[in-house]
Amino acid sequence: MSPVEKFRAALEAERPLQIAGVINAYAARLAERAGFRALYVSGAGVANASFGLPDLGFTTREQVAEDVRRIAGTTGLPILVDVDTGWDDPAETARVMAAAGAAALQMEDQVDMKRCGHRPNKELVSTEEMVGRIRAMRGAGSAVLILARTDAVAGEGLAAAIARAKAYVEEGADYIFAEALRTFEEYRAFVEAVEVPLLANITEFGKTPLFTIEELGAMGVRMALYPLSAFRAMSLAAEKVYAEIRQDGTQRDVVGMMQTRNALYEVLDYHRYEREADERLRAQREAKSQ
Repeated sequence: MSPVEKFRAALEAERPLQIAGVINAYAARLAERAGFRALYVSGAGVANASFGLPDLGFTTREQVAEDVRRIAGTTGLPILVDVDTGWDDPAETARVMAAAGAAALQMEDQVDMKRCGHRPNKELVSTEEMVGRIRAMRGAGSAVLILARTDAVAGEGLAAAIARAKAYVEEGADYIFAEALRTFEEYRAFVEAVEVPLLANITEFGKTPLFTIEELGAMGVRMALYPLSAFRAMSLAAEKVYAEIRQDGTQRDVVGMMQTRNALYEVLDYHRYEREADERLRAQREAKSQ
């Protein structure tokens, strides 16, 4: 199946579909082994993990696409990619990300110098400008699904956000991402008003409660996104390990926090690669000896 077909199949197979945020190809392997059916490349994840920058629109289309290519190269799972505001050319963004292996693109209605969706003082473009972004992306002819995100609830209110979402769907958005909702009632209002599947962003330390998958299903939400959960856990573990080595001069007391060498090799299928390398080396030697 194509990436788009895989994403649609995953959405039908699992309700709500849990989408795991991954910051690199190795994390993608871990998420796939855990049983997730779809992956997410977060703009914040690329900025934070790959470049050590805040999520304020600093990363470029090609920088994000490079991470997508690496992840798509190691997994067969469909990938939802955060493309922020589409950069300067949403049509070109669609073409580049489709070529990199993306199945679906998340594009938002903030201004180009965007902010994290759970931060204050977000500034939005007009509905007409966001519709133009969707129109351009849809007109690119690339095989990607469009997940239109609206950040309007925080500044314009629920009714205005729903009106925006309906306009985005009318222009061709396949799915809607309503950012920073707080209550069951807000999600139900979106589900009842918008005719396409709705995504809930279940990110830690934000405005949205950490609803369970059962609670989201009862609301009618079709996708649950966990954009940076593993990255946050990895980062805290790394901080502890670095501090321990620096302070005590040894890692003995934190070895129990670490993945073993054998476990790493299992995730990477290391021994298969090693056997194949040995076979190639033997074949080369035999060819030289003849």
